[in-house]
This record gives sequence, structure tokens and C-alpha cells, in this order.
Amino acid sequence: MNKKMLNENNYPPKCEYCIHGRKSADEDIVLCVKKGIVEKDSSCRAYKYDVLKRKPFKKPVVEEADPADYEL
Repeated sequence: MNKKMLNENNYPPKCEYCIHGRKSADEDIVLCVKKGIVEKDSSCRAYKYDVLKRKPFKKPVVEEADPADYEL
């Protein structure tokens, strides 16, 4: 049975988000168990999405409401 993970379709496959990839000291390189040293934007057939490796987007800054906007 093939179960899709949450938000898996929203992100293109990258070794940066793969279960098999590990971060290296250099930010542009990923150490892959299957393929060895690869770039973080590449992917292969063994790609499996890992939700915990993705960094969430920053929340937008919400401006404070002006009390004059709510006066009648």
C-alpha cells in the first residue's frame, strides 16, 4: 500500500529533504547513503520525502491594528 505523506506533493524532490541524505559542513552538498556525495538540489530513484528535514516557511509579519479603523 502506497501512503503519501503530508505536504509531499508541494515540494519537488531534492536530496536536501530525502531520508537517505545527511547534511555536510558545506551547505551545497548532501552525503547520501545510496549515491555518495551529491548536490542538495538533485534527486534519484531512491528518493523518500522526510517531513522533519524541511524548514517551514517564515510567518508573514502582521501589522498592528489601528483603533481608528474600528470606530463608527
